[in-house]
Amino acid sequence: MNRPVDRERFKLYLRIGVGYLLLSLFGDLVSNPETFLKRIVNNLWLVSYLVVLNFLFFEYTLPYLRRSWKRIFIAPFLLGAHLLLYSFGFYFWRYIGIGLHVYFSLKAYSSPREGVAAHVPFSLFSVFFFGIVRHIYDYRKLKQAAQQLRIEKQEAELNYLKSQTNPHFLFNTLNNIYSLARDKSDLAPESILRLSQLLRFMLYEAGGAYIAIDQELKIMNDYIALEKLRYDDSLQVNFNHDVEDMKQALPPLLLIPLVENAFKHGVSETREHPFVDIHLSVNQRQLSFVVKNSTETFSDRPRVKENIGLSNLRRQLQLLYTDYTLSIQQNESAFTATLKINLKSHV
Repeated sequence: MNRPVDRERFKLYLRIGVGYLLLSLFGDLVSNPETFLKRIVNNLWLVSYLVVLNFLFFEYTLPYLRRSWKRIFIAPFLLGAHLLLYSFGFYFWRYIGIGLHVYFSLKAYSSPREGVAAHVPFSLFSVFFFGIVRHIYDYRKLKQAAQQLRIEKQEAELNYLKSQTNPHFLFNTLNNIYSLARDKSDLAPESILRLSQLLRFMLYEAGGAYIAIDQELKIMNDYIALEKLRYDDSLQVNFNHDVEDMKQALPPLLLIPLVENAFKHGVSETREHPFVDIHLSVNQRQLSFVVKNSTETFSDRPRVKENIGLSNLRRQLQLLYTDYTLSIQQNESAFTATLKINLKSHV
């Protein structure tokens, strides 16, 4: 039981004591209004004793007994000692207050036993009051700690998913630049410049939890322009949007995986008439993002592929929103990904 006093914990008992004091004063105001002022002083003196006693009981005695089953043999002695403190000790505390002239003797008792019997209900009820309030407080603190732990876990997982998605995104972009450099294309310097712009955005803009939708659109435009450098005029790209408020918040690079997937696993594998159609709409906090691209089906692989970009996107959506749908469809010539998010459902 040799443990330093937890001052913050003791402050909790002081606050509970204030509540118990107000409760008892309300009862005195109703039943004894003529001596109410004196009873304020008396209750202050008595409650100060109960604050310390309940602090010792709940924070030291009970934890000490719970640490080992062997201490069950001394439990009756410790609990009996506390019972004496709640009864005779409490009544003796009244006499100390009278002697120090900080307690008004409003009633005379014929014997100590009568005085103890009169004061025991007040002290024993404090055990239930302090115990219940303490339990509620600890439960709420535990719930808040669990909630904070869950939030930190989700943030760690989101950061991990981003740490996977961002290098994957850059790896695919570098592959595009490599193909241009290998062909000694005059577009290689421009592609490197656009890559530097993407890197600058990812380093300085995409590090936070949110970005404005207009910034997300800008990075998509830069990425599409970078991808188009690899293709001739046969590639048709249609990118349009209908956004009521360009400053609405959105997690950074949330939409990019669908665009990246359209180029890497769509038009790059299409031999005739490659195309990408992208449409984004955000109205009344309802986001709809549809990406449709050309594709060709081969018999030796599944029709719909869940690559790292799509699987990470699904997991991020699970962590970020409670109301969303992500569906993919593929036929003989087109692949369509449809993402719908209720932005108000952010967790």
